[in-house]
Amino acid sequence: MTGRDNLSKAEITKDALQAGAEAAAQTVGEVASIVTRAVGDVAAAVGGFATEVFEIRDASRRALAEHGDRGGHAEIEADDD
Repeated sequence: MTGRDNLSKAEITKDALQAGAEAAAQTVGEVASIVTRAVGDVAAAVGGFATEVFEIRDASRRALAEHGDRGGHAEIEADDD
């Protein structure tokens, strides 16, 4: 008997399905890691943008306070929530 004769069709099918499931699980894990990193990067970028907006608003308020409202300049109003 050869090695080929020792494996039944059911065993071959089981091995193929197992290999496919393992490959799928590995791929899902890799994609999940990529998505997790991407979400973190997006959150960091949005947070950085929000910080910049707050700094710009504060700088504008300070400039208006230092130089006074000389007409034509709208005061910046925002909720400090």
